[in-house]
Amino acid sequence: MSGTAPRSSSQAMARIAATQAPARVRHLLEISFLATDEVLRTPLQLTAIDLERALFKQAEMAHNSQIQSDIYAQLRVLREHTEQLPDFFLDALAAQVAAFKDPPKASPEAHAAAFKAMTLVEDTDIDRDIVLHEMARREAFRATSPLLLLGQRFAVLAAQPAFDPERLPVGPYALCRALRDCGEQMQLNLDTQLVLYQVFDRMVMPRHGELVDRLNILLEREGVLPGLVYRPHLPRPSAPRGSGAVSGQADAASAGPRAAGNAPLTSWQGQAPAASWASISNELQTSAAAAPLHATGAPTHSPGAAAAMAPMESLHSLLDAARQALTMSAGAAGAAGGSGGAGGAGSAAPAGGSAMPAGRAGGTSAGMGAMPDFAALQAAQAQHGGAAGAPLAAQPAGNPAAQPVSTQTAMDVLGKLQAAAASSGSRHSMADIRTALLAQVKAEHGAAATLSVQDGDTMDLLGMLYSELHREVRSEGPAADLLRRLQVPLARAAISDQEFFLRDQHPARELLNAVAESGAVWLSDDDSDPVLLLKLKDAVNKVVTDYQGDETVFVEANNIIQGHLRSAARRAEMAERRQVDAARGKERLEAAKQLANRTIDTLCQNSEPPKFVQTLLRKAWADVLTLTLLRQGEGSDEWQQREQATRRIGEITGLAPGGAADTSFGEEIEQSLLQVGYHQDEAAAISRRLSTPGGEDDITSRTELAAKLKMRARLGESGEPEEEERRKKVEPARTEQEEAHYRQLRTLPFGTWFEFTVNQQGDNRRQRLSWYSLITGNALFVNQRGQKVSEHSLDTMSRLMAKGQLRIVTEDRGRLIDRAWQATVRALRSIAGQPTNTGESA
Repeated sequence: MSGTAPRSSSQAMARIAATQAPARVRHLLEISFLATDEVLRTPLQLTAIDLERALFKQAEMAHNSQIQSDIYAQLRVLREHTEQLPDFFLDALAAQVAAFKDPPKASPEAHAAAFKAMTLVEDTDIDRDIVLHEMARREAFRATSPLLLLGQRFAVLAAQPAFDPERLPVGPYALCRALRDCGEQMQLNLDTQLVLYQVFDRMVMPRHGELVDRLNILLEREGVLPGLVYRPHLPRPSAPRGSGAVSGQADAASAGPRAAGNAPLTSWQGQAPAASWASISNELQTSAAAAPLHATGAPTHSPGAAAAMAPMESLHSLLDAARQALTMSAGAAGAAGGSGGAGGAGSAAPAGGSAMPAGRAGGTSAGMGAMPDFAALQAAQAQHGGAAGAPLAAQPAGNPAAQPVSTQTAMDVLGKLQAAAASSGSRHSMADIRTALLAQVKAEHGAAATLSVQDGDTMDLLGMLYSELHREVRSEGPAADLLRRLQVPLARAAISDQEFFLRDQHPARELLNAVAESGAVWLSDDDSDPVLLLKLKDAVNKVVTDYQGDETVFVEANNIIQGHLRSAARRAEMAERRQVDAARGKERLEAAKQLANRTIDTLCQNSEPPKFVQTLLRKAWADVLTLTLLRQGEGSDEWQQREQATRRIGEITGLAPGGAADTSFGEEIEQSLLQVGYHQDEAAAISRRLSTPGGEDDITSRTELAAKLKMRARLGESGEPEEEERRKKVEPARTEQEEAHYRQLRTLPFGTWFEFTVNQQGDNRRQRLSWYSLITGNALFVNQRGQKVSEHSLDTMSRLMAKGQLRIVTEDRGRLIDRAWQATVRALRSIAGQPTNTGESA
């Protein structure tokens, strides 16, 4: 025995740490290998134990003492390395991970050396290679999509083309190569290595799919190709692209959510990719460049801020255009009472409480009347499909003496309002805060004082954003109160930072989004996270108490929330994984039952046994075949024996009644039935009929046996009549639109979020498509916490999508704050008469 000691996990990590790669790549390799160790170590330990049992079983069944002695010798070798097998294997795998950038080894030199030596390839190498290659091929076929995604991510780490499954350092082929090295290092002979391969295939390979999924999630969380999904190419055999109405509809249905960056949302709560607010502003800037401003003047900015303010100017221009449109609409409606007069609703407004900044002239033009207030914008927005607002109110005829106060003055006044709101716990709206701000400004600086154009527009935009948020947040939940408490700090943050509406992932907006999504209308009662609500309350209290213009306060509060959301996402992934494993077990059961039924159907067609024998085959013997497939697999010797036994049943029962029963074969059938849970008397009665010519039995009558079979549950049956009835129900043929949705569903990535319409009022609930089977057509759905909430068939889902009761949530609709901002901009453009982007989400 060699004296080589196994390397420990720390030594394997040292091997990876010595990889010639950038520090970040080494870090990603290290955490990937740690995840691999965590997933595979326990199955490897069980492999060593099961291998020892298998060798004991072989020794007991040995044909002669020499073979038995050899097996016992291998057992002694194995006992010396039982605890070391996981380390041997993981060290061999670590060597492949460390050399992941090396090109595949070329074989011409090896072939040349072998040719010069004039030696034949040994049978042992052929046997091992065949077994290992077949193991890897089966696993690669089972996990095709996740392996392709992982190959893309490792290619990014190596800065090389995509890795195929054969080259992937943690793929099935890499595991088989490590297994071969492990067997050689343990000095096992060929027969023992082949037994090791069989045990490994049974104990470790089923965990490989989990490993690949976990590594994909881990690397995605670390920023390696986030949002990457597998989209198989589905070639169209006939008409060219876009030809014909039918093909066009199918294209729209199957590619709709994928187009224009609208990929299906697969992230957990708080982890969805953020939309680019800067791109929205840039689009507005492009639109504004083609249209003149509605006002005569424009505020001036320092040269250093000109570039940064250009996108913000487009927002101001859009807001002015909306005000201008509302002014013209109000003037036409109230022409009989005077254009823009002081009567009507406007006269009831509190002094200074509803005045808006006087256009782009900054209040200096005597000929320009003040634009309609935010309530008017809300009212018009409601007419254009937005949130409902107050009645339209026109402003007094102009205020030539208006004197805008500085931004610092507005910040100081808001600071006082923030302190008052924190102590009183009031429930004011953003319009109330704007009114109070103007009233306080006028009280301190005179009746002519007003907000600057920039600050007034910021308050209006923030008010419209809040209105959209409140549409999708439960009004009676704790999130609504937290949103109100954040209003004054957010107003201060938006006024002090001119890039509040431009910068992507502004920390104040991120906190606002986390608070809003905790009470979103699409969440059910089971989705609520009490710990998250406590942390949100603490974060809001911290902001309301500590924020004095320092953005760090928002950053720290948001970091606490994001840390909890990441932890919650990991817990949800683990809970979801357990549900998926159970669903995959059901799929394996269903596939085994289908194959068992096909085997029996073939026998009944070819041999035509008696009718009652066919009943026994379909109700009892099918369970035996199913259990054999689940335990041993289709390629096992046990399955071949079961197929031979099935044919033997057909041959015996097809004979004329009156012949002698095959007693030994009947005992074999009886033992098989006992393994699937039949009682002794039931198994004996069934085995006598299946091993006797004509299927006759003088001891138990057909009526008695049929009654017993009817009372017992079949293998894998849930026992729930509604579930069994649903499985047997035959649905009508799908329509053309339903078929297009059905094809789309079969290509979606696991983890896609859906919105189900749950009542006639149109309320939606989000559920996550954790897994679906292309064999059975069943789909598993979980909630935000990874808990199973429902199961549907892909056929049912396609019909719901065609009815508009189910839709895919795309990434542009993933975050509540982004949806609210898109709706705000869309409403302003609609009011201003500008064309809206049809690609924006509703």
